[in-house]
Amino acid sequence: MQGPVKVVGIDEFAKSVGAEIGASAWTLIDQPMVDTFAKLTGDTYFIHTDPVRAKKETPFGGSIAHGFLTMSLLANMAYQAVPGIRETKTGVNYGFNRLRFVSPVPTGSRVRGRFSLKSFDRQDARWQASFDVSVEIDGSSKPALVAEWVTAGLL
Repeated sequence: MQGPVKVVGIDEFAKSVGAEIGASAWTLIDQPMVDTFAKLTGDTYFIHTDPVRAKKETPFGGSIAHGFLTMSLLANMAYQAVPGIRETKTGVNYGFNRLRFVSPVPTGSRVRGRFSLKSFDRQDARWQASFDVSVEIDGSSKPALVAEWVTAGLL
């Protein structure tokens, strides 16, 4: 995905403070995705890359996704759920005020992001937004992660 699926004006976007904006589609985190992430990052710890050993030696019942893999899916999830701001020339990931990995994501699970606009500030030709985000695991009552994610843009 190259960008947001919906674009709105800055004033309309700002009116969403305090509201849930939306949820992304479900994304399957399968073993090939986990293995590719492990290879790219060098984090080849067996709980991620060896399902047989992980089943025998951990309480997870098999391999689990990296927390950072789940976090890295947020950009694509946001493109699906959070409208872009029409007047923005460029936007960037500004970081996290809070990020917690609440529950392990068993390999083979589907996850999706749920986004609420916590704050939106505009000053001159810039804006900054913070989102309360949770990544849900299909079939689980506990999320994979919760975060306060900050983005910024130039107008």
